[in-house]
Amino acid sequence: MAEPGYRYAAFYCEENVWHLCRDRAAPGREVYAVLVSNATRACALWAQRAAPSPDAPVFWDYHVFLADRDGTGAPWRVWDLDTTLGLPVPFADYAAATFRLPRGPYAPRFRVIAAGDYVAGFASDRAHMRGPDGAWLQQPPPWPAIGAGAPNLAALIDLAAPSLGEVLSLAALRRRFGG
Repeated sequence: MAEPGYRYAAFYCEENVWHLCRDRAAPGREVYAVLVSNATRACALWAQRAAPSPDAPVFWDYHVFLADRDGTGAPWRVWDLDTTLGLPVPFADYAAATFRLPRGPYAPRFRVIAAGDYVAGFASDRAHMRGPDGAWLQQPPPWPAIGAGAPNLAALIDLAAPSLGEVLSLAALRRRFGG
């Protein structure tokens, strides 16, 4: 379970971060939604609550976390409601603990989206969480689905497709956020 005071639904990180983006945005604060995926749709992430053991990775088809800092040039922090590292955690510590495979088929790539763009542009009908029979694969959050436009989660996950934000490698993400 997430820390008290944050909207959280397991397996709905994209919605959790949408709420965080809205809640963390403030004048003078830099806030980004960071979507993790790759061409194989299997990224290895460590320090995740869903891991089978503390030393094992989770293989997500995608994951979303928030990166922020205040406007004074303070270090970047990560808000990942699914991490076991706490909230918030310095970006460098999060990157080192979470992304241990910089190359290979399970290596992550990232779509970095300004929080305002994510809040205004993200839309989901939660169809990706329904099985072929229409049953929920994971229980949906108690709040309404996010966004009034056409669902765009699939386009955000497809890092080769044009969509919101910019796509970065792990090395470029570390340069951007100081890890």
